[in-house]
Amino acid sequence: MRRVLTAATTALTLTTAGTMLAGTPGQAAPTAWGRPVVSAAPQPGAPGLGDSYFPDYGNGGYDVEHYDVRLRYEPATDLLTGTTTILATATQDLSTFNLDFLLDVESVRVNGWAASTSTAGAHELVVTPARTVTRGQQLTIVVRYSGVPSEALVNGYTGWTRTDDGALAVNEPESAWWWFPSNDHPLDKATYDISVSVPTGVEVISNGVQPRPPLAEAGNRTRWIWRTTSPTATYLAFMAIGQYDIVTDTSPSGQPVINAYSTSLGALGPAARASIERTAEIVDWESGIFGPYPFEAQGGVAGPVDGISFALETQTRPVYGPGFWRRGANTYVVTHELAHQWFGDSVSVADWRNIWLNEGFASYAEWLWSEEQGEGTAQEVFDFTYASYPADDEFWQVLPGDPGAARVFDNAVYDRGAMTLHQLRLAVGDDAFFEILPTWTAERRYGNGTIEQFQALAERISGLDLDELFTTWLFTAGRPDVATTARKAAPPTEPKSWAKIREAHHLMSH
Repeated sequence: MRRVLTAATTALTLTTAGTMLAGTPGQAAPTAWGRPVVSAAPQPGAPGLGDSYFPDYGNGGYDVEHYDVRLRYEPATDLLTGTTTILATATQDLSTFNLDFLLDVESVRVNGWAASTSTAGAHELVVTPARTVTRGQQLTIVVRYSGVPSEALVNGYTGWTRTDDGALAVNEPESAWWWFPSNDHPLDKATYDISVSVPTGVEVISNGVQPRPPLAEAGNRTRWIWRTTSPTATYLAFMAIGQYDIVTDTSPSGQPVINAYSTSLGALGPAARASIERTAEIVDWESGIFGPYPFEAQGGVAGPVDGISFALETQTRPVYGPGFWRRGANTYVVTHELAHQWFGDSVSVADWRNIWLNEGFASYAEWLWSEEQGEGTAQEVFDFTYASYPADDEFWQVLPGDPGAARVFDNAVYDRGAMTLHQLRLAVGDDAFFEILPTWTAERRYGNGTIEQFQALAERISGLDLDELFTTWLFTAGRPDVATTARKAAPPTEPKSWAKIREAHHLMSH
């Protein structure tokens, strides 16, 4: 997880119902006395996908298949110049369409023709093609741009982290605005080619695999090239630029494992390695619970000491802030971020209200890992977590199933979210529970989901009516009653895993 801009800081005003529905193909006029049908005039693509928390995130009127992001970065000045080529298909007749982007645009071409541009709202680039775009038309959109991402602010905030030796493009739920134009919502996933030219001696890590080794360029520069062929949400694409030691290996399943460690970590380096180097082991274990690993590569990035303060499940290669290693190795945060490869990355939220499908599941993976490591059963972790929050604690007033835009990453989404899954496990039994998880990831692989769809699946497999359970644990304020050792007068014993789990969650949710 990471920091979040509240909807109030970025929302656009959607003035008419027609604007909200602009992503819908224009309706033909009715026929009359046998006369031909006349199509409605092309309309602007909607400036947002109507997310309940972030209505201006993403755009209507087109669907992206691929991003080719070609960049040049100067660590000394934080200057980023680039050309992004977007391959997309129009889903309606378009007079204009939007891209989510913040940097200065030099030019935009649509199918080879120069387009005009303007800006709107907090992060909207409005593109007017020279020729009308028709529904079903293939689009090649080429955007040339430049800017200093750390100076591109939305209400004083930047999702780009500049460091002493480079930068991190790592953030949730918005990240792309600062380095490539996009349709920035998990509903529109795409594949990626990302190549970055930097001074020789600087490393660049991104998603997927390297289709070729770094290429030497004129002027003592090197171009790093990365490719991911798995559908990827825009916020899960990332870059880590700076001084890194890169370690490569092969997983038990035969996949490439690429880990990277900032050279600035110093004494934190061994703990980072002792955690992240267990990635292939943890992925192998999680595959036995959640189903086949969904992507083409594995790995992790230990960011610099002046980088991010959180961790994020960037697809194929999570990025971890240095705080997770200050008290030694912590495989619980690695387990959490790797579980997101299934819950959040492969199966993404259809709307950010459904964040429990990401964070509750990744948190419960930590409880299962605790059980696997003999450091406390999931029931023991549940009991201690439940008892650690008094009934009058504000924690119980946050609804994991609908926490609100300002509390998307609240502690309750993690801890009460995990408690919800444990209650589901108790209600349906282990056989059904451990059938539900891989079925969810298989049926919605590379797609999106909602809480209601997950409940329907759980009811289908278990044969039980689970409405009361989901309503109580996800959508009702107050501490639910439970018939477990958590209700005993004597407090439950602290599981051995608790300190590491608590440490990881403190950093992830604050």
